Amino acid sequence: MAGLNYSIDLNADVGEGIATEAEIIPLLSSCNVACGGHYGDRDSVLKTLAIARKAGIKVGAHPAYPDKANFGRKVMNIEVERLKDELLSQLELFFSCCSELDIQAHHIKPHGALYNQAAKNLQTAKVIVEVVHSIDQKLPLYTLPGGVLDSLASDLEIIPEAFIDRRYNADYTLVSRSLATALITDPSEAWQQLEMLVKQGHIRSVQGTMIPIKAKTFCVHSDSPGALDLLTHIHQQMAANNMQLAI
Repeated sequence: MAGLNYSIDLNADVGEGIATEAEIIPLLSSCNVACGGHYGDRDSVLKTLAIARKAGIKVGAHPAYPDKANFGRKVMNIEVERLKDELLSQLELFFSCCSELDIQAHHIKPHGALYNQAAKNLQTAKVIVEVVHSIDQKLPLYTLPGGVLDSLASDLEIIPEAFIDRRYNADYTLVSRSLATALITDPSEAWQQLEMLVKQGHIRSVQGTMIPIKAKTFCVHSDSPGALDLLTHIHQQMAANNMQLAI
């Protein structure tokens, strides 16, 4: 195993007004750009896309519940048709900005509560699939492996995702952000989680059990405490452990 070379996709949610984003983006191979739901507007999308283009990384849309007050991290009780309209509006903004800058969109990744809800709620997952079909069904979806959206979107390309800076429960769900144990902020621990995911295909849950996760992209949240330091450390360790970014 030691002699193998590993090529990985490292992604982060960006375009969210984080001061270090311009430094974070070049450390990634793909990024998910907020497009007005939980954060942002046309100016922020264009600015973020320009940074990503300069860095030479893949870009994806990061649609969310229309809830800037809660940064898209609370489930909204919203009518299905309104949610469809909101998501379509966000995606249309993103694709319009891509067209303006002559950038090819690579993927779509739901944000926050929408992402988690789509992994366990059939109606939410259906909305996302319908919206992707109406926009461009050739675009892959970044999503939790084994969730409802993963199963429902059989005619779409799915890129299963795992998180480097989040802890997991034994049932594959992410530990709630309301708990102190939710985030991994220690760079060494984050690297250990990434290395285990890449080389062994599993991680240790907070309950102590080992759970298999076959991911093809690995996420760090740009708004997590110390995200830049965490990514810098990961790059140092990747260089020493036969890993490189898949760009």
